[in-house]
Amino acid sequence: MCPPKHFTVEYAINPWMDTTVPVDAALAVKQWDLLRTTLVDLGHTVHLLDPVAGLPDMVYAANGAFSVDGRVYGARFRHPQRAAEADAHRAFYEKTLGQDNWHLVRPEHVNEGEGDFAYLPRAYGGLILAGHGFRTEPAAHAEAQEVLGRPVVSLRLVDPAFYHLDTALAALDDHNVTYYPEAFSPSSQRVLRQLFPEAVIADRADAEAFGLNLVSDGRHVILNTEATAMADKVRAAGYAPVHVELTELKRGGGSVKCAVAELRP
Repeated sequence: MCPPKHFTVEYAINPWMDTTVPVDAALAVKQWDLLRTTLVDLGHTVHLLDPVAGLPDMVYAANGAFSVDGRVYGARFRHPQRAAEADAHRAFYEKTLGQDNWHLVRPEHVNEGEGDFAYLPRAYGGLILAGHGFRTEPAAHAEAQEVLGRPVVSLRLVDPAFYHLDTALAALDDHNVTYYPEAFSPSSQRVLRQLFPEAVIADRADAEAFGLNLVSDGRHVILNTEATAMADKVRAAGYAPVHVELTELKRGGGSVKCAVAELRP
């Protein structure tokens, strides 16, 4: 995770960003720290990425890389405003985790890390779901498959409100997902139905509340306080929802998952 020390909305690169509405910087830090504390209280270890002045979106740490089995597929951002974030993430993996035999690969193609990649280790022997349509290039999916040695299923996003995969789909555990069907092309919807017949299906209200931008450890599902209906759906599916208020981070187009990069050694 990366503290929102420099977080603000000074440009608009997704439909949720409004430069005319000021961010409450102190509240953003308070809400982010509650998320961090919640993860720690649930037994998870949280590593911190140092924020860099001039890079207000670094708080969305999920976008900086995607890791599987200690192999790290680095990010290459679509928009120039975020391009320098990739270097900060590479330095983190090389210096902080390098001693633990992590292997980082620099990408040739545009991709935005866990923003557009999700991993399910027990689905079909270990499956990567990958989004494209707004940020990540389709060619990055093939590149990720070569780097990570896991099959990659490409899914086309068609609604600009859900510009990253992690705004429209989330892994609930090692083998199942939740998703909002209409965020995907008809063909991608058919693929998801075939792969995950027991998926928890969200509706547009759930997605607009960033209820799919969640983090799950297979039991606890951490999601923002606005996603009440989504919480009911995951509870009915046997998971335990945990709410965290992240209203300020939503101003930049992200919520729980955007703020958390999951490390898979």
